[in-house]
Amino acid sequence: MIGGVINVLVAIWVYQTLLKVKFPNLLWWVVGAAALFFAVEFTVQLFCIEIIDALNGKDIGGEYEPGLTDVGDRKTQEAAGGGMFMSVVCELFPSVAGVLAVAILRAQFILKAALTPANLFSGIKEMFISIGSSFKP
Repeated sequence: MIGGVINVLVAIWVYQTLLKVKFPNLLWWVVGAAALFFAVEFTVQLFCIEIIDALNGKDIGGEYEPGLTDVGDRKTQEAAGGGMFMSVVCELFPSVAGVLAVAILRAQFILKAALTPANLFSGIKEMFISIGSSFKP
């Protein structure tokens, strides 16, 4: 749920950047950025599942195949290792990693700027201002 909301915000952020720099094929770039966000988020979720299973002492061998829908048995708050910390990390880190991947794509290929924190996250404030002003009558 959190990842979906963040992905919508990331798509708006990339779209506004593309409009500002008058980039061609802007819809394809927005779709590509959203796909990159989902791919990174999915990959990090897989790593989180493996880490939680390892902390719970499950044998992660060749015959063990966890699924993304098999989360009912992952009680991380009662686990010997991880606990509440792993729950928070595995909820927030995939979205943060997705935003960082899209920020790198945006800085390198759209803005053609150096990878500095200012370049990576520029335009976020303006995005929230424009979203807020769209609700005013």
